[in-house]
Amino acid sequence: MAEREKIAVTGASGLVGKALVPALRANGFDVIRLVRRSAKSSDEVRWDPDAGAIDADALRGVCGAIHLAGDNIAEGRWTEAKKVRIRNSRVHGTTLIAGALAELAPKPRVLISASAIGYYGNRGDETLDERAAAGSGFLAEVCREWEDATRAAEEAGIRVVNARIGIVLASEGGALAKMRTPFALGVGGRIGDGTQYMSWIALEDLVSGLLFALQRTDLRGPVNFVSPDPVTNAYFTKTLARTLKRPAVIPVPKFALRLGLGSEMADEMLIGGARVIPAALHASEFVWEYTTLEAALGSLL
Repeated sequence: MAEREKIAVTGASGLVGKALVPALRANGFDVIRLVRRSAKSSDEVRWDPDAGAIDADALRGVCGAIHLAGDNIAEGRWTEAKKVRIRNSRVHGTTLIAGALAELAPKPRVLISASAIGYYGNRGDETLDERAAAGSGFLAEVCREWEDATRAAEEAGIRVVNARIGIVLASEGGALAKMRTPFALGVGGRIGDGTQYMSWIALEDLVSGLLFALQRTDLRGPVNFVSPDPVTNAYFTKTLARTLKRPAVIPVPKFALRLGLGSEMADEMLIGGARVIPAALHASEFVWEYTTLEAALGSLL
């Protein structure tokens, strides 16, 4: 029997990681989870991005790594301290894992490192593929630094995929869970005028896409992990309400969001948007399970 290849995964306890780890195992990989606490089992390796510490010897023999770890940008108001944590958790962690992989012998074949469509900033109805320039704002700056932090791995000859992930829709957790309660109660509605675009992806398709990117040697650099169906906030909220068989008649005014979250967080996360398309995945002939919002919400809810 052929020996199973090993994949290192950070962020294994997050929304995406919890779905990805069993999918990797089901597809014949052994998974090494990088954890911040003391390792409690043979498949765990301790690392501490803040201290720049990682047990590199325990990573020897991995064929690749999927790096998902990062402070949750949607939890807590964006104070200056929170913004530092958001930036450092991504840049320091990515620098550490990329550097550790670059020093291994033999070297892993691939590093898939999470990024986000926040790279593009608030771009109205402009259609954006992977060739589009970075936008402006805090999240765009973080994403640029986040992706740049993979450079050590790339310079070492490791294939690097910067996974620019959209709004992840899941039956449990994530953005959809936060929206579901008010809409189920009939008090949901569009944000502002609802013209901002929401570029989304179902969790199942994201996991399939990450597995796909592990195997496809032609995928490298920035890859948009979104569905082929970006929609406006107005369309999204109407579809969500219709799926839940509830009205969506109470819009959320911009000033209320800015008051509650602060202008920067509200503008970048909710009031602004980007119309992102998955050109690289299309070119590689990836097949989505959910190509329309109606199909995704109908299944998830």
